[in-house]
Amino acid sequence: MDMLRDMNQALAYIEAHLDEELDDDKIALLAGTSTYHFRRLFSYLSGMSLNTYVRNRRLSEASLELQHESVRVIDVAIKYGYHSADGFTRAFKEWCGMNPSEVKSSSQLKLFPRMTFQLTVKGGVDMNYRIEHKEAFKLVGVKKRVPIMFEGENPEIVKLMQSITAEQRMKLQSYRNTGVSTVVNASYHFEEGRHEEKGELDHLIGSITTLDMDFDGFEVVEVPACTWAVFSSEGPFPKTMQDTWAKIASEWLPSSRYELIDVPEISFTGDMSNLQQVYSEIWIGVRHKHASSAT
Repeated sequence: MDMLRDMNQALAYIEAHLDEELDDDKIALLAGTSTYHFRRLFSYLSGMSLNTYVRNRRLSEASLELQHESVRVIDVAIKYGYHSADGFTRAFKEWCGMNPSEVKSSSQLKLFPRMTFQLTVKGGVDMNYRIEHKEAFKLVGVKKRVPIMFEGENPEIVKLMQSITAEQRMKLQSYRNTGVSTVVNASYHFEEGRHEEKGELDHLIGSITTLDMDFDGFEVVEVPACTWAVFSSEGPFPKTMQDTWAKIASEWLPSSRYELIDVPEISFTGDMSNLQQVYSEIWIGVRHKHASSAT
């Protein structure tokens, strides 16, 4: 597959330049996509951020070099991008649990192998989606910085939902003037460790609207006109929606002709009276790969 070839070309470039400053534009060019999409897709496929992968590979290579008698810690630190022995020592100890100076005498060493992407047969289950262009709109609601969670209900999001007053709910409902007439959830401003289930994100609960008015103290996120991949599913909540997220990341994105763009990820549900049969939609902003440039 061309996608796998391109991703592995980008990884080969990273591997060949671990002791240099990496060129994001070059990586994206080799991957045949934008820098933003490559970083997000890498995280989806590997379960770690690109920064974490590069840091671990550099520390792993440094560990191998430190086993040689003639090598000085400061020389290895500088080679792999650290400006001081102290900074290198802190990072190295956090990674493997020992100081760089202890490597030569230790019998318990750590290695972080080079990664490659390979095709595995997955899926076999239909994914219902459509591609839609939508004009610019606003997300209006209440927002909170919450920890990233992959399974079950996020207790901080539950608290956010419970904090919305009846008066606020009525106001938010009055703003809805599009085809989406229900409460929406939107996530954005993700921290780097998202796909390791680390860090935080901004989560908004509210409405989609195109009104131009004073929204009375609510958080307002301007979403530009763009193309969306809209995934629909129906089943037990929240498991079915979470399974759909996982399939988007591991199956749809790597095999589709689209790449992610930097807009909020939006989801909403239908009738919640029967939690074993809940309809849901997930929107992710995309563009055709041929329409982007490697930036």
